[in-house]
Amino acid sequence: MTISQLFDLSNLYVLPYWALMVLLPNWSWTRKILASPLIYLPLILLYCYLFSGSLTPETAEALASPTLSDIARFFGDETAAATGWTHFLVMDLFVGHWIYWQGQEKRMWTRHSIALCLFAGPIGLLSHILTAAIHGQWFAADPVAAEPAEPASETAAP
Repeated sequence: MTISQLFDLSNLYVLPYWALMVLLPNWSWTRKILASPLIYLPLILLYCYLFSGSLTPETAEALASPTLSDIARFFGDETAAATGWTHFLVMDLFVGHWIYWQGQEKRMWTRHSIALCLFAGPIGLLSHILTAAIHGQWFAADPVAAEPAEPASETAAP
């Protein structure tokens, strides 16, 4: 499999998780799927593979004390660029996942922050920090909003 194909697959791999968090955040299957830290494993393994293929003695030396031109030169290589992109995918998914669980636990609206994380991770994180602060101010006295969300029951009550 080529680096380009691995890149394409890694992009496709994360989409179902983002879709579940944004479109179906309260669905019981979303909670079950996102409860596992194993969702990161394929991307972490891909990152390790790509990282090991892009690291040479020269790049290791340059990255030990990097300059902007060293980083630009490093990411000029297709494997290094795919490594960096996989890093972004893992970390953005991790932050989006954390925001998702914060929303579930605090019964807080997070779809906008999660969507922003998908496209611009730090902006999504900032959005969540601001949303959490506003939520804390407006709903601090609401005992229902302060209780953690409970997973929906699989069976209907008789």
